[in-house]
Amino acid sequence: MEEKVVAVIMVGGPTKGTRFRPLSFNTPKPLFPLAGQAMVYHPISACKKIPNLAQIYLVGFYEEKEFALYVSSISNELRVPVRYLREDKPHGSAGGLYYYRDIIMEDSPSHIFLLNCDVCCSFPLADMLEAHKGYKGMGTMLVIKVSAESANQFGELVADPATKELLHYTEKPETFVSDLINCGVYVFTPDIFSAIQEVSSHREGRANLSRVSSFEALQSATRTLPTDFVRLDQDILSPLAGKKKLYTYETMDFWEQIKTPGMSLKCSGLYLSQFQINSEHLLASGDGTKNARIVGNVYVHPSAKVHPTSKIGPDVSLSANVRVGAGVRLINCIVLDDVEIKENAVVINAIVGWKSSIGKWSRVQADGDYSAKLGITILGEEVTVEDEVVVINSIVLPNKTLNVSVQEEIIL
Repeated sequence: MEEKVVAVIMVGGPTKGTRFRPLSFNTPKPLFPLAGQAMVYHPISACKKIPNLAQIYLVGFYEEKEFALYVSSISNELRVPVRYLREDKPHGSAGGLYYYRDIIMEDSPSHIFLLNCDVCCSFPLADMLEAHKGYKGMGTMLVIKVSAESANQFGELVADPATKELLHYTEKPETFVSDLINCGVYVFTPDIFSAIQEVSSHREGRANLSRVSSFEALQSATRTLPTDFVRLDQDILSPLAGKKKLYTYETMDFWEQIKTPGMSLKCSGLYLSQFQINSEHLLASGDGTKNARIVGNVYVHPSAKVHPTSKIGPDVSLSANVRVGAGVRLINCIVLDDVEIKENAVVINAIVGWKSSIGKWSRVQADGDYSAKLGITILGEEVTVEDEVVVINSIVLPNKTLNVSVQEEIIL
């Protein structure tokens, strides 16, 4: 009998993603479009390619109604069963998995993939599974080499160069440990549930001990973390490193974490370039005769209306019902549903929010520094930029009208 595999994608909840504002006010961050597809679409479509995949679960604590429509449409589109499981409260990256262990194990899978939704990469899941089977451990994590300067923003790890065993793991260390970091993509055998249960039981034991002890350190430790809140990195990966249970699989491809709007714009471009390899049908084309002139990788929703004299790209994503006027120039931007960009306007290094309008001869642009707070320009929902107004390196909150030019401002 063929072994079955299930995938769990952690999508978080409304208390997370505050750094993603103003784009997450009315849209859950996992449903924000990158390269014309919801953020969560990219890991879902990667999971579809795993051999013998039985089910994909999205686990988070958003209201079910926020995901119901998307889950039903993506299940039909990709012909893969997707189900949303709502946590009653945050349980941590490992605790959320454990909370739904009975449902996850319904298909008796031999392997369970665990992915974080806000990770952008090529998701080499099938190759990772093959490597994992060869290691014969409990879990394998995707890792990547980064610059020594940026490594401490992530979980740093040391792996055996020959066996790939995880020897040491530390989350966001104060001193440099390694330029190998955790990518937030894992594959486990069902033994992971026993490891999570051990952490909970151990914590429960300490909680009971603290009730009869005046030892304050124990009390503060148990107060901060409930017994059913288990973090994958600090509570599972760190203690099990060096015990021949966890292994690493290194990706040589791209990888980014999507914490801010700036990074979402960068990742949209990365996914557009990946479409060239695996989804070329999603990319637009045009030479400026009957259709707009397309430069580089561009996604245009079928319902968007783009004037043939406009020039679009590279790295542009146009969502549903976008209207682009004559002579418009778009470079490196995400334009969301129902936006109108009028004649001869220019948009560079920017995200234009739903139902916004950019007037004739206006410019909305930024330097394109993805990690700087004002490195890209963001227009929130229903922002109107009037004719001949220039908006540079600024964030504009929803429902604002700009009739004068602004630079390096946050418009509240």
